[in-house]
Amino acid sequence: MENLRRRTEREVVEARSRGAAAFAADVLSVSDNMRRALDAVGADLRESVDAGVKALIEGVELTERDLLRAFEKHGIKQLDPQGEKFDPNFHQAMYEVPDPSVPAGTVVQVVQPGYTLGDRMLRPALVGVSKGGAKAAPAAGNDNAAAPEPDQT
Repeated sequence: MENLRRRTEREVVEARSRGAAAFAADVLSVSDNMRRALDAVGADLRESVDAGVKALIEGVELTERDLLRAFEKHGIKQLDPQGEKFDPNFHQAMYEVPDPSVPAGTVVQVVQPGYTLGDRMLRPALVGVSKGGAKAAPAAGNDNAAAPEPDQT
């Protein structure tokens, strides 16, 4: 009986966690759309609009900050991997960027931030990854020069 009680308690906790993760994943698109709306209004446009539009923009910024605070309060963390080494557990490579000034496999652009809920991945970050140094470098004995490029979808 005791084992059944403990197993039932574990299952209830897991079901709540899955439900919270599903809800949080659905709400992430709201956060993304707020960020896109704010990014669409450039700094020069913000200065040239009337007071009513400025108030609207500030309201959207405030709402986005509150949403991100609510995420943090409930254990949802945003991943901002800019400059980090690419990790397929947390990042999804969208394309490669030839940049000899950055080591190969470094995240150079974040298309869409990723999120975790506790130790559970809600959504990987969509990133652009550097190819690294010049093409002449593989002549030092790297036999993988003819290897196919990763999928760039």
